[in-house]
Amino acid sequence: MSRKYKFHNKEGLYFVSFAVVNWLDVFTRQIYFDILVDSINYCRAEKGMELYAYCFMPNHIHFVFRSSKEQPMELLRDFKRYTSKKLLERIENNPQESKKEWLLWMPVLSYVEGFERAGKKKGNINKYQFWQHHNKPIELWSEKVIKQKIDYIHNNPVESGFVTNPIDWKYSSARNFQDDHTCLEIDSIGFLG
Repeated sequence: MSRKYKFHNKEGLYFVSFAVVNWLDVFTRQIYFDILVDSINYCRAEKGMELYAYCFMPNHIHFVFRSSKEQPMELLRDFKRYTSKKLLERIENNPQESKKEWLLWMPVLSYVEGFERAGKKKGNINKYQFWQHHNKPIELWSEKVIKQKIDYIHNNPVESGFVTNPIDWKYSSARNFQDDHTCLEIDSIGFLG
């Protein structure tokens, strides 16, 4: 892995992105988003996560965050481990999940595999792999770069064609920047308001 994609400064502010294996669209139901929200709330309250921006897309997540306990890698690892377990349990036990077999096992196209097939390819996975392993952390070192990453995060649903205005995407901190804290609380970066 490239040196630029590691947590070198444990006190640093980071932009991270991580995706569901094979970019499978999992986050299409409220119950799956709730797991992410609950986990973020727990990480903020108990694990020292400072969350400054976020966006949950159907198959990936973006954060701008810092670990007040100076453990960004461990914080993200624990978040991914916990959400992976809970999301897979919810998918397996959701009688309304019409894509259950496809998500868990069946390949639809020759290059697309479910969570179980992806997990079997990895020696360190017991059964299923939910998240891709990399997070692509990028340390944010200036006000200009922080604003660029936050704009990128907030415009992701617009660029993907889901909404025409960033604040219309329910699971984005673009709403927080408009004083709507309905979904998640975030921390304030002083110069951003």
